[in-house]
Amino acid sequence: MLIPLLAVIAGLIVLVWSADQFVDGAAGTAGHFGMPPLLIGMVIVGFGTSAPEMVVSALAASQGNPGIALGNAYGSNITNIALILGLTALISPIAVHSQVLRKELPILIALAGLAAYQLWDGHVSRTDAWILLGLFACLMGWTIRQGLRNKTDVLGSEVAEELAAHPVALSKSVWQLILGLVLLVASSRLLVWGAVEIAQGLGVSDIVIGLTIIAIGTSLPELASSLAATRKGEHDIALGNVLGSNIFNTLAVVGIAGAIHPMSVGPEVLSRDLLVMTALTLLLFVFCYGFRGPGRINRLEGLVLLSCYIGYMVYLGTTVFG
Repeated sequence: MLIPLLAVIAGLIVLVWSADQFVDGAAGTAGHFGMPPLLIGMVIVGFGTSAPEMVVSALAASQGNPGIALGNAYGSNITNIALILGLTALISPIAVHSQVLRKELPILIALAGLAAYQLWDGHVSRTDAWILLGLFACLMGWTIRQGLRNKTDVLGSEVAEELAAHPVALSKSVWQLILGLVLLVASSRLLVWGAVEIAQGLGVSDIVIGLTIIAIGTSLPELASSLAATRKGEHDIALGNVLGSNIFNTLAVVGIAGAIHPMSVGPEVLSRDLLVMTALTLLLFVFCYGFRGPGRINRLEGLVLLSCYIGYMVYLGTTVFG
């Protein structure tokens, strides 16, 4: 059990570091070839922060462990809202300014309903997976079109300023890109192997490991970027990063894993995990909407979110080991 545990720890550390290298390398390379900062911010950085979930779930599905893939996707969504936004709001209340966020939240709620519909028969088929990937492609196209039309992407401006302030040679950017991608795959394989060994040793299902250890680990890039954005007062980036990641997880991560290997789903995923994910999304909508003024996630609401996460983890522990 010690070696698999060390494999999980090492895998998570390298995974987070390699994802950061991948994003920096991809952004630098794209900038050298004249890609607009808006698209770098929306596409490359957006994909990059969700790369750990995508690679881990794809490898888990290809190795016949679809439970890890599904648990990673839904567990990351729960972690993003309850743990990451909860901690972020406790440190500094999150003001909600952007109208885009009020569009993304209803979309996320609708996607939770779609996920429940697909899981109702206890199976995620390849048809279900391709529907998710098709929706993701349409949503990305619509988002990019809206961004190019409005040209008000804060993240794109941040990327442009960073690239201008710290120019990097093309060769270094390409090296970071390749190194990050290789280590992403290698660390994901190590992480999945360790997680499967731990699950078998403890006698728990793959999905529980995906919901807990792997979900927390693959969400670390979102935690780091959200805390950094909040410290700079860029609350829209902190919140938008989490919402974008959750949409990515629900559509692309589950879609890729299901396209690789159709997934059988236990009833507890629908009645427990998806229910918690949907309830947290609705709660976040209430906090962010600002019915009596500008939306804001204050410290008390952050504590509520964090308490929900702790309660969910305790419930998981009691149902698995109780």
